[in-house]
Amino acid sequence: MPDFVLSPGGVRAVDARLTAAGLLDLAMEEAGRAVADVVHARFPAARVLLLAGGGANGGDALVAARHLAALGQPVRVLAAPASHPLTVLNRDRLGAFGVVPGPLTGEEVARAARGADVLVDGLLGTGFVAPLRPALAEVVEAVNAAREGGGKVVAIDLPSGLDATRADAPPAAVWADLTVTLTGLKTALLFGSAAPRAGEVVLAPLRLPPGWVREEALASRPTDAEVAALLPVRRADAHKGTAGRVWVVGGYPGTLGAAALAGLGALRAGAGLVTVHSAADVPLVTPELMVRRHTDLGRWLGEVTSLPDAVCVGMGLGPDAAALARRVLGWGLPTVLDADALQPELAGAGHDRCVWTPHPGEAARLLGRGTGEVTADPLAAARELRERYGGVVVLKGGPSVVAHVGGLSVSRGGHPGMASAGMGDTLSGIVAALLGQGLSAPDAAVAGVRLHARAGERAGERHGYGLIATDVSEEIGGAWLDLTREGQRAEFRTSVAGGEW
Repeated sequence: MPDFVLSPGGVRAVDARLTAAGLLDLAMEEAGRAVADVVHARFPAARVLLLAGGGANGGDALVAARHLAALGQPVRVLAAPASHPLTVLNRDRLGAFGVVPGPLTGEEVARAARGADVLVDGLLGTGFVAPLRPALAEVVEAVNAAREGGGKVVAIDLPSGLDATRADAPPAAVWADLTVTLTGLKTALLFGSAAPRAGEVVLAPLRLPPGWVREEALASRPTDAEVAALLPVRRADAHKGTAGRVWVVGGYPGTLGAAALAGLGALRAGAGLVTVHSAADVPLVTPELMVRRHTDLGRWLGEVTSLPDAVCVGMGLGPDAAALARRVLGWGLPTVLDADALQPELAGAGHDRCVWTPHPGEAARLLGRGTGEVTADPLAAARELRERYGGVVVLKGGPSVVAHVGGLSVSRGGHPGMASAGMGDTLSGIVAALLGQGLSAPDAAVAGVRLHARAGERAGERHGYGLIATDVSEEIGGAWLDLTREGQRAEFRTSVAGGEW
């Protein structure tokens, strides 16, 4: 089952269902116990200082404190006046374990932190809206000072001070080493400058009735086993003509390497025949890549009679990019659009077999807004791009977001070294190859993004630093095997468990 991303509204909806079913107390108990189990497993001998706000997040911290005390771990609690009924209840329960919460102030946190190894941030949850009140800002400042002094910080659900819906971090927010997020992931834990504040993220999915979280989810993040199930399986009697014929249309003077990299990515992702059609001579990156030069690319596009299985267009189209891309879209073929093909004039021209692949700067141009607005809420930006342009959208980034008719998908993995020229061209070639092998546009986008990210991880393990696009292309085959093996392991686990009744 995939991980799910929840908005604050989604969290409230799940809580409302729990309340209506009389299960909210049990859910808080399970959440606090999950936090305690993670803290105890990671820091079994640590002295733990738990900071509890007055809301439900504070209630989770109080439950965690009780379970840690039951495990024999030394705990101390500082708590704000409780405003949530279950927080009041769990504060009373904590007294049975001999733990009496002290007052929650910045001064008290600074003093208590000197005798603690780990601080647990249970101050604020997903319902927080900036700015922090001055008294709470002092508490956050004391938590961060304790971390700078060598203490470890574990956040419950998300670091206090972050807006769960945004990827940009305010200056006044907790810096955590580890975040135990409950029920589902949140936007702030995945993207932009907010994500590093969370440190390592551990998802503790609560045991809720099936479908509750899925129905309220903002987006999903498929497992590698689920991605593996999308990958094409080549028949024993396959040949190059049945393995997918892919064209890369692009290559203007100054951008010739981009088209070549897209072609290489397509070859490595299993395309049987790949041809680059360009306005100039494309550099030879591998002898298996065919190149056709056209003096007038637009005229050639208008005269084509025999078409391939998939097209990748945009890596250097020159001044007539929008018109050329529109002509390719008119073929109705499985199509990947990147770089110069990402033009605002093409709004509404997409079809259900095409995939747009903008990075945040290109997405901002397509939406007519600043790049910062795109990166602050990439899920919303990807959704709006799909609605405006049609087809499927891959908003590239760390992580990437795939928007399609069925919803939003967030990718796993990747490597910081992939922040270099040509990576997007390689991704476009991979997606085009998967389209050419028969995958639908949504499946090709989801599988291609994860395949590209896993290849980047492997390249990072091999090279360490200074990754280039050809390093990633070389690892596509190994990444494919990694995902396939994970899929096989998942099938084995299912068969051992007895399958379905």
